[in-house]
Amino acid sequence: MTPLIVKLGGSTAGQKELASWLEVLSTVTLPLIIVPGGGPFADQVRAAQQQLHFSDQAAHHMAILAMDQFGMVVADRSPRFRPARTSEEIAGILEERAVPVWLPSTMTRDAPDIPQSWDVTSDSLAAWLARRLGAARLLLIKQVDPRFPEDRLDALVDSGIVDAMLPHMLGENTSLYVAGPSSLPLPSEGLSTTQMPGSLVRGAGTARAAG
Repeated sequence: MTPLIVKLGGSTAGQKELASWLEVLSTVTLPLIIVPGGGPFADQVRAAQQQLHFSDQAAHHMAILAMDQFGMVVADRSPRFRPARTSEEIAGILEERAVPVWLPSTMTRDAPDIPQSWDVTSDSLAAWLARRLGAARLLLIKQVDPRFPEDRLDALVDSGIVDAMLPHMLGENTSLYVAGPSSLPLPSEGLSTTQMPGSLVRGAGTARAAG
């Protein structure tokens, strides 16, 4: 079974839903990898760029380091959560039935298929990791409740709920789910291969033109 990739949005930082999602994710028994958003750390990069006028390329690398920072916060919240910087560390943690929290700066550094701009956010990087690991499912946890039918990934892009690079990064064999606060399951319900929170946005094997 390939691991479920769960991108935990940085927008949940400071919200009551964060603790609830972390409780659910810490009790999951299926193979799971958490991808952190940038949260308040990425917001500081944006603010600093306006003041210091550094390039989008530099901001891109700094925003990925912001994901590392929020990832350390997440990893600190449960004994089952363990920071992982490489695919080998991810595999080792999964073998121990623990939950890797991906710190992306090592694996994404100078990756030729990742544009170095604000067009790439943690959503796209989670899709990049899912494709790299051959994951069948990617769940994006947001602080909003999108309700689009299947195959409306373009609508999520147009509304700004996901970034514009996500359709390009998402592999054809990965199903995409998006969940907001109203989809938060009870810890006793958890996550399973047959029941995912939120809405199915794009099923595996669905070919769509990017853009």
